[in-house]
Amino acid sequence: MNDASMITRAQLEVDLKDALRARDERRKLTLRGILAAVQRAEVEGGGPLGEAGLTAVLQREAKARREAIADAQKAHRPEFAASEQAELVIIESYLPRMLSEEELVRLVQEALAESGAADLQQLGAVMKILGPQVKGRADGRVVSDLVRQQLSRTPPDGS
Repeated sequence: MNDASMITRAQLEVDLKDALRARDERRKLTLRGILAAVQRAEVEGGGPLGEAGLTAVLQREAKARREAIADAQKAHRPEFAASEQAELVIIESYLPRMLSEEELVRLVQEALAESGAADLQQLGAVMKILGPQVKGRADGRVVSDLVRQQLSRTPPDGS
């Protein structure tokens, strides 16, 4: 997948069929897991998921893999960590490109300027501006930490 294409359940199903034909076991198992998670979300939501819903499912699946990798590394199970890492790579290929640190810093600075925030008490105002811009493309905790860093560097008199 590339950044410009829209994620659809149909595309995931086509990719699963391609993986079956190619006998790509890792991709097949990963896509089956993703489609099962999509189906659960559709049942819970009472209908088909749009692109945002599919992206949310993929992000949850990616987060689960990252946590499993961390747990496997703590338990000294490199083979399990490698397996989860391979699945994570497949899942991330369907997600929008993540923002780089430089892009995040620029967006935070623009949001700070737009909001006029000068201290940590105005963190919410900055996050309200940033939220839609970074949703699905950056970890919210990382963004919040970056905003906190920038606000704690800002002199109280705004100069």
